[in-house]
Parts: sequence; structure tokens; C-alpha cells
Amino acid sequence: MVQQNLEPSVIWWIRRDLRLGNNPALLAALSSGLKVIPVFVLDDRLLVSPENRRQRFLISGLHRMAESIRESGGQLVIRRGKPEDELRRLVEETGAKRIFAEEDYSPYARKRDLDVGRILPLEMVSGLTVHHPGAVLKDDGTPYTVFTPFSRKWKSLPEFNPAGRPIGSQFQKACWLESIPLPDGRPIPGFPAGEVEALTRLLSFFNDRLEDYDEARDRMDLDGTSALSPYLRFGMISPAFLVAEVRALIRKFANNKGALSWLNELVWREFYQSILYHFPVVNRESFNPKYRNVTWRNDSEELDAWRLGMTGYPVVDAGMRQLVSTGWMHNRARMITASFLTKDLLIDWREGERWFMEKLVDGDMASNNGGWQWSAGTGTDAAPYYRIFNPVLQGKKFDPHGDYVRCWVPELGGVSAEWIHEPWLMPESLQTNLGVTVGKDYPKPIVDHRMARDRALAAYKAAVG
Repeated sequence: MVQQNLEPSVIWWIRRDLRLGNNPALLAALSSGLKVIPVFVLDDRLLVSPENRRQRFLISGLHRMAESIRESGGQLVIRRGKPEDELRRLVEETGAKRIFAEEDYSPYARKRDLDVGRILPLEMVSGLTVHHPGAVLKDDGTPYTVFTPFSRKWKSLPEFNPAGRPIGSQFQKACWLESIPLPDGRPIPGFPAGEVEALTRLLSFFNDRLEDYDEARDRMDLDGTSALSPYLRFGMISPAFLVAEVRALIRKFANNKGALSWLNELVWREFYQSILYHFPVVNRESFNPKYRNVTWRNDSEELDAWRLGMTGYPVVDAGMRQLVSTGWMHNRARMITASFLTKDLLIDWREGERWFMEKLVDGDMASNNGGWQWSAGTGTDAAPYYRIFNPVLQGKKFDPHGDYVRCWVPELGGVSAEWIHEPWLMPESLQTNLGVTVGKDYPKPIVDHRMARDRALAAYKAAVG
């Protein structure tokens, strides 16, 4: 295609940074002094059919992004295909001098960007994390594999000032450029996409829940978390901005426990991104080589029961049904369900990791993998293999009144707190009166926890010799 008479330009290749505010890649493009062409490439290698919630959330976010760019005087160009092919075409069509993009750390993204960089003037900008994984290293230059020293080093690094929001418009509105229509952006119930929604949620969390976060964050029956993970996953809000805001509150309110605890959770995200960056093998194998030889049972019927929330353990089933119904799950429930799959059922953690990635609207390779390997006891800084969650005790502690279970397991809606986490112990007469016969209306436990615990310990011990 012959280039039109355009001003000199650069391309802003949007990937996991669906925002205009506090966006280092966008600001780097704007600092070139040239007009900026915003581009998103729908990569068929990453799209699934039928679309899952995460893909719907992405598309919905792109619709919001297109509106924001249009309001700023530009146009979001949408292409579909291999990024290296579509970006090359765009450079030929526009004469763009450079391509700016936020660096991603997944194995696929790194190979993709390497391929693009071989043929095009691609400039990677750090922004997916507050500190680049290459900046948080031991004194000998090696990466951390334990969270606590990583956190100390991370917190000792100079604080970032958020990049801010661009003033005025330097977008190139090249209406003549080919741009395919975005697919239908059906919103995800409970998770409206976009930068504005992310900022609204942050404000609500800071005003209403941050102060009590340290105590409430593990309570599955309370609305105690920020629920910002989908927005961080797609960069609808900046991690540097979040850290700057919570640190300001920590200073203002003299080390508020809730704010300190939430900052720690943000550092955990950075830690798992660093692990994926430095040790991409975790995407395929257990980080700890000692546990690559665990003999998993991998019973397909039990795996299906776990996926459907029909294990007979109410807190496990509540978490799994919440996942399937909404695309999200409370973090404590994620740990409980992961421990149950890997330890009680002795099913390979990768089966659970895949299921979560298929269903989660906030599914992030680094955090999901890190969480699963932590629960399975196979990863960095993992829970020791002999730490096995008791699903009954976890339910009683973190859903003490049974409200979380009743919400997602309606068969048990009339069961009192006394029996809600062990319905199989209810007297038969009470089961009849409540209309919930265990084994008929709600399944019996598919495994005895005490037996399963001993079995898991034996399997892990055998793996390490």
C-alpha cells in the first residue's frame, strides 16, 4: 500500500496495557515527539473458540480503550493475524519510525517480541511490574527464589513516581488505515471492563475495605478484597500507580496494617512475574526438581467432580462453583481448592492450573502458576508438602457462619453453621427435615481426608527418596 501524506509517526503496540493513564509505553511513544498510532493485534494463537471470560473481558476492555483514544483525538487500529506480519504491514503503510510496547514476561510473549524485534524497530518499555525482574536481584546478580528476601530487596529499591496521564493529543488519526471491527464486547457480569472502572474500584476499596484488609482478606464470606486482579491482568490500572497510592496511605496513617498487607500482595505478584521471567521452565515443570517425580493418581472421575464442585466438601465445592459461575474465586478458596486437588485427590497440579486458566477472568500465567505450585508444595517458597489443608477446618475458620457455602451450594441453603462444613455428620432426621439427604441431594465426600493426607505424604516422600 502506498503511504498517505502523513506526519512522521510511531506505533504504540498495545498488549496488556489497556489504559491511557500511567502508561510508560504510551509515554515513551509520546516522548518521541512524533504522532502516535495506537494498534492492537488480535493474535489467533492466543484467541480461543468459544471465547472464555478472559477473552470477553479483553474485548470489552478494547472497546472502552477505543472510546478513550477517540475522545483524545485518535483512532485505535485493530488488526488480526500474526503480530510480526501485521506490524510489518503497518510500518510499510505508515512509514512509522519506531514501535513502542510494554514488555511481557511469558515465554510466548518473549519469543513473539524477539521475532518482531528482528525485523522491525521495536522498543520494549518496562511497565508490567513496578520493578523489572532484572532489577530485583541478589548481590551476586542471581534471582531470588524465596519471597521474603525478594520483598526486602524490592521494597529497598527507589520508589517510582507514576507516569501520569498524557495532556493533549499526539495521536495520529489515520482513518484511511485498514482497521477491522472489534468483536462484540459483551461485558462480564460483575466485572465491567476499562480504566475508569478500575479506578472506581480502587477508590471504593481504599475508602471502604483497606483499613480492615489484613483481617478480612481471608474471610470468604466477606467482601474484603479489592477484586482488582482482572484489571491488573490486562493493565487497565498501573501497578506502579497502585503501589504509589498505597505507600502514600501507609505514610499518612502510620503503617496501617491493612495497607501494609495489601502492598505485600502486590509484591507477591511481582515475585511470581520474576520467577516466570528467570525460570520459564515453571510453565511446564515443578520448580523444585525433587517433586517432578511425584506419582499422581490423576483419577478422571475425581477430577471431574472437583471441576463441577461435587466433591462433598462444601467449601471446596463453593469455590469451584463460584469459579465456573463468575470466572473469579476468592484467593483463600483458590488455596483450599488447589490443596484439595493436589493433596486430597493426588491429581497433578497442572490439571488444576489449566482449569483455572480456562475459567478465570483474571487468569495470569505467572500468578496462577505460582499459586498452584505453592499449594502443591512443588514451587519456590512453597508451602511444605506436608502442609495439607483440612477442608473442614478451613471452612470453619474462613467461612465461620457458612454464608459463602450457602451462596454457592444452594442445596445446603437451610443447613446451620453447626453442620454446614460437615453435612454428612447431620442426623438423618435433620437431613430429612431440611430436604438435603447427603448422598442424594448433595454428594458424600469423595475421599476421606485423613486417609488422603497419609496417602499424599507417602507419595511426596517417595518422590524425594
